[in-house]
Amino acid sequence: MAFYRDHIYPHLLRVLGDPKPIQEVRQRVVPLAQGDVLEIGVGPGVNFVHYDVSRVKRIYALEPNASMIRLAEQQRRRTKLNVEYLDLPGERIPLPNASVDTVVSTFTLCTIPGVVEAIRGIARVLTPGGKFIFFEHGLAPDPRVRRWQQWSEPISNWLFEGCHVTRDIPSLISSGGFRIEQMETAYLAPFPKSWTYCFWGTATPRSQ
Repeated sequence: MAFYRDHIYPHLLRVLGDPKPIQEVRQRVVPLAQGDVLEIGVGPGVNFVHYDVSRVKRIYALEPNASMIRLAEQQRRRTKLNVEYLDLPGERIPLPNASVDTVVSTFTLCTIPGVVEAIRGIARVLTPGGKFIFFEHGLAPDPRVRRWQQWSEPISNWLFEGCHVTRDIPSLISSGGFRIEQMETAYLAPFPKSWTYCFWGTATPRSQ
């Protein structure tokens, strides 16, 4: 499993994880980030090219997989971003309270084991007035698709290193202490529908 995680999975994610419909949403949501930014689960760095350099001061890139960081650094070199890599799991955010203006998470909440703990950590590190930008996939509204999600989740869990396609993303964000400001949802690919029901939008901590 270590060989798959370190040498195959990063390249698989780079090839399969950014089809055109997903790219189009990234192009809409990632440029909303501003100031000091924390990106949870940077992966191979596909978001880097979508940040607005004129609005972003620095990016803390949280990613526990060293092979992913190497791929992300290749993407970083295509930009003028100031990136600092943090090689820890998403539940453990090594930043002080109220230290970042924006947190970005794309296709990460599905894989973090302690996801509610991670979301509470996101709320902790955001400054007053800060925003959480999310773009995730998860539990579909259609009963038939949900049955396929339950059946196929062991496959996605193995293939994508712990990916859970049955997580209710809006409920998890709310349970983690956030108020969702705006959100859109859609199936972003006709197949497999069970893996491509997505949520994207912004949220703020309820304490703000």
